[in-house]
Amino acid sequence: MINKTIVKRLNGKITVPGDKSISHRAVMFGALAEGKTTIYGFLKGEDCLSTINCFRDLGVQIEVDQDKVEILSEGISSFKQPLSPLNVGNSGTTIRLLMGILSNINFSTTLIGDSSISRRPMKRVIQPLRQMGAKIEAKANDNLTPIKIMGSQLKGIDYKLSVSSAQVKSSLLLAGLFADGITTITEPEKSRDHTERMLSNFGVEVNWHPDSLKISLKGNQKLQAKTISVPGDISSASFFIVAATIVRGSEIIIKNVGLNPTRTGLIDVLKTMGASITVENIQGESYEPYGDIRVKSAQLKGTVIGGEIIPRLIDEIPILALAATQATGTTIIKDAQELKVKESNRIETVVNELKNMSANISSTADGMLIKGSSNLKGTKVDSHNDHRIGMMLKIASLVAEGQTIVDNEDVINISYPHFDQDLKSLLE
Repeated sequence: MINKTIVKRLNGKITVPGDKSISHRAVMFGALAEGKTTIYGFLKGEDCLSTINCFRDLGVQIEVDQDKVEILSEGISSFKQPLSPLNVGNSGTTIRLLMGILSNINFSTTLIGDSSISRRPMKRVIQPLRQMGAKIEAKANDNLTPIKIMGSQLKGIDYKLSVSSAQVKSSLLLAGLFADGITTITEPEKSRDHTERMLSNFGVEVNWHPDSLKISLKGNQKLQAKTISVPGDISSASFFIVAATIVRGSEIIIKNVGLNPTRTGLIDVLKTMGASITVENIQGESYEPYGDIRVKSAQLKGTVIGGEIIPRLIDEIPILALAATQATGTTIIKDAQELKVKESNRIETVVNELKNMSANISSTADGMLIKGSSNLKGTKVDSHNDHRIGMMLKIASLVAEGQTIVDNEDVINISYPHFDQDLKSLLE
C-alpha cells in the first residue's frame, strides 16, 4: 500500500532478478547436458523453481545454493519415470518446453499445473509435436491440462508457426534436438531467441541468424555442460523504467540488465514516446548482451504500438499501458491478441483495473485504446493472480492520488520475490 503524497521521486541504483526465460532454459539445458552445469544469477522465483522441481522428479540431481545452481546429469537417457504427475505450477514456459523434451523419452509422463495453467491453450504445441510423431493426449479437444505424453522416437519436420511464440518454437527445437533428421521452424515475426543462443552455447549446431525468421537443427546432438551467467530480467526492469519515467524528478540506474534485441521493444517504444533512457556498459554481446539502464523522468506522448514489435514487448504491455495513461495524446495498442492467453486475459485485466483507477482506457479486439493525461485515483485493485498485473498496479499507485491497495499481491513472487524491497529502496 502506497500513499502517493509521500512519493517525491525515485532515485538510486538497483539490480533486478535474473532473467526468467534464461533461467528456465539454463536448468533445462543443464539437465539435458552430460556433466556439471553451474548457473549464476538464477531467478529463484516460483516459476523457475517449478522447472527445477520437475527435473528433480525426473531424477536429475540439482542443488540450489545462495549464489548458484548446480546440475549434475548424464543427459536425457538418464531421466527416470516420475512417480506422480509433473506439476509446473503457474509456468507456461515449463509446461510447453517440457512437452518437447518428454515427447522423446521412452516412458510416459503427465503434466499438470495450477488453475491458470489449466486454462492456457496447449494445442499450438501439441499439433506440431504430433506431426513429429509424438503421442500426446489432453483435455478439451487436445488443448488443456492434464497432458499425458507417451514417449516415442520423433522425426524432424519443416514447420511454419502461425503466431510468433518463443515457447512453441523452443518446444519444437527441443523435440527436434533428439529426433531423426532436420527440424526447421519459420516464424511470422521474430520472437525472443534465448533458446537458439543457449543451444549454441551448449555446443549444439543450430543454423540461425539474429535477423532471420528461420531456425533449423539436426537431431541426435549432445549438449555439453556449461557455466551460465544469467543477466537481469528486462521484463522485471520494465516496471522501474516506467516508474522513473512517469514520476517527476526521478533518475535511476538498473544494473546488469539483459539487452537481447528480441526483448528490448519496451525501450524502443518508450524512446519513441519521448522517454529519457540510455544504455551503458554493454557486455556479453556474443552470448546474451547485458548492460546498465539509466532512466530520467520525461513527459511522454501517445503513439501507436503494433505489428512486428509486439513479440518483442508482449510481456511489457501492461506496464506500457500504464505509461500511456500519463502521456499526452492517445496511444493505440494493436495486434496483441496473445495477451488474452497469458496468466490472465491481460487485455481485460489491464483495462478493468486501470479504469478502476480512473484511467481513460478501453479494450479493442486485439489491444487497447488509451487517452492520456489521466489523473489516477488510489483505490482497491486486484492482480487477478497475474504477477505482471500486480507489479503494474504497484507502479500505478506511485502516480495515483490517495492510497492504493493491491489484492493478491503475493503472486508477484512468481517472477520478482523482492519487488517491494527494491521499490522502497528507490523512493524518496
